[in-house]
Parts: sequence; C-alpha cells; structure tokens
Amino acid sequence: MNPLRPVAESAPSRSLLRKVTAGSYRIVNRLSGRKPESEAVVTRVHFNLGPGAVWNHMMLYEEVPGLPSFFLRTLLPRPIRTEGDKTRAGSTVRCVYTGGYLVKRITAVVRPHSLQFDVIEQSLGIEDCIRTRGGSYQILSCGDASDVVLITNYQAYLHPRCLWRPLEMLLIRQLHRHILRGICAAVVPRNREIKLGVAESVAESIATPCTYPGALACTISESCSRR
Repeated sequence: MNPLRPVAESAPSRSLLRKVTAGSYRIVNRLSGRKPESEAVVTRVHFNLGPGAVWNHMMLYEEVPGLPSFFLRTLLPRPIRTEGDKTRAGSTVRCVYTGGYLVKRITAVVRPHSLQFDVIEQSLGIEDCIRTRGGSYQILSCGDASDVVLITNYQAYLHPRCLWRPLEMLLIRQLHRHILRGICAAVVPRNREIKLGVAESVAESIATPCTYPGALACTISESCSRR
C-alpha cells in the first residue's frame, strides 16, 4: 500500500468531519464575519525549463501527490482526487476532499501558456469565512526558460481585514508552494540537473532555501492584492 495515498473514509466519518469543520468556521464568521471583499494572491516562479516542459507537469492542488503541509491540513479539508479533464476549455473538474468537494469549470486553455478556471461550486465547510472564486496558471516564455504565475481569487468574509488578510495570504501561499513543489518533484526524475531555490517577497524580501536533489534555480515571489 502506498503510504502517501489517502485512506478511504466511511460516509459517517466524512459527514461528521464536515459538520465539525463547518461548525468551527460558522462560529468564526459570527464573531468576525462582515460583507465579503474580493482578494487575490499571486505567486510567481522562474523555471529554467521551457514552457512545454512545465506545461507537461502542471497539476491542480488536488492532484499533487503526497500530504499537504500541517498548516494546510489543519485549516482545510484534505484533497483526495479529481474527476474530469482540466485540459479542455468548457469542461468541469470535480475535486473531492475529506468531508467535501468543489467544482472547477475550465474557462480557457492556451497550450502551453495558460490555464484558467472558475470555481462554480464549493462545499468544504469553510464557506462562512472564505469562498474560492477561481484561479489561473500562466506560463510566460523567458528565452529557454519560463516564469509560472499562479493566481487564486477568493471572497473574504472575515474582518478586520488587516488581521485576517495575512493569515489568508499565508494559507494560499502554502497551497501554491505545495503545487510548485509537486511540479518540481515531477520534473526531477526526468532532469537530474534541476534545483529549486525559494525566495519570498511579501512586505519585504526574505530568502529561504528549499532544495530538491539535482535541479535548476527557481525563484518564487508572492504577493496579495485587494480587488
């Protein structure tokens, strides 16, 4: 048995987990919930790989093998699998989580440069605090290399925003990092000369080493914008 493969849960267990999660977020909403505001978090990473090579390893959050970070597992349901085709505009992808799901509609696909989607259904138990509206992957050519830009758009209900926005940014940054690490891990077996280095840029620049055996330098920068 693959130790990283999520263990199937019974329907009663999923139902209980969903009720507990929803109840906790509902309490937070009653204490801090206000009129929702639109927010966006952007992560940009430079790969010393061409757009085609990166595109071939693109994956949604729910497709990344292995467990998400402890922080993601604490605040979000754990992703299990996806059902559907993410490479065709107009198709829908159902993303299954422990105790919930969301549905993404692919709105635009331009190989090997762009993938965009809207979230048309979300039932994760966190809807009283945050609702994902959509996102995109953009792969920009930089000579023989490429820049990958991940964008997540969401509706935020919790106030004051100066308190909750940094926590939301941290959560989504970790989600983006999980995706990027999954892409890098998928590339490494094919190219043993690739290395990943990480540098954060939020309010100020903070260098953080993050290496994979054998690979090219990548730079990750993250930002949050209010819409």
